[in-house]
Amino acid sequence: MTTVEDNPINGLVGLVEASASDMTRELARDLARFRMRYKFAIDEVSTKIAILREEFEHTHDHSPIEHVRTRLKSPDSLLAKARKIGCPLTLEALEQQIRDIAGIRVVCPFVSDVYWIMEMLGSQSDVDVVEVEDYIAEPKANGYRSLHLIIKVPVYLSDRAVDVPVELQIRTIAMDFWASVEHSIYYKYDGTVPTTLRDELGAAARTAADLDATMARLRSEVHGPVR
Repeated sequence: MTTVEDNPINGLVGLVEASASDMTRELARDLARFRMRYKFAIDEVSTKIAILREEFEHTHDHSPIEHVRTRLKSPDSLLAKARKIGCPLTLEALEQQIRDIAGIRVVCPFVSDVYWIMEMLGSQSDVDVVEVEDYIAEPKANGYRSLHLIIKVPVYLSDRAVDVPVELQIRTIAMDFWASVEHSIYYKYDGTVPTTLRDELGAAARTAADLDATMARLRSEVHGPVR
């Protein structure tokens, strides 16, 4: 009499399940190693920003940076982004098609600080500025203002160096406050925001832009040109 344990089909199913489990673990390890290089790129750029900030504070009368936030896309967010843009689920395709896996947001007191940070980072020999989207000079239709950069920095691994993209969002305190409120409203309404609220958000964006201009003018009158 053949027992369940002796059944060759049962043994084959167990082998397939074990192989699938091993494959899943291997894919998870590959994805973890893949995301690690983006974490290292965040560390690299964060260090550069910290150095610029400290140097500036020692030579000028204000800090050009209010605060810095970093973000590394989670595996779930990465998968969702890939599906949204129709990107094949391979590490090679993710690397080529998704450039905001690593993200850094820099919030500054003044608009002039925003452009100064872009200029200082872009002038460094190991920073490659791949793309610039200036939503300060040309705000989005909804009033959103910010400076977006895609830069690449070298990450030195144990066996090779790889150039890794990092998305930089640089904006003022007023821009950041507006964007935070706008995001929470769109999240609450699941993207379908009533017209009256959209109009108010547009008006608030113009107010934020006026505030940035006024504060820059007042500072210039008291302290002279920033740089």
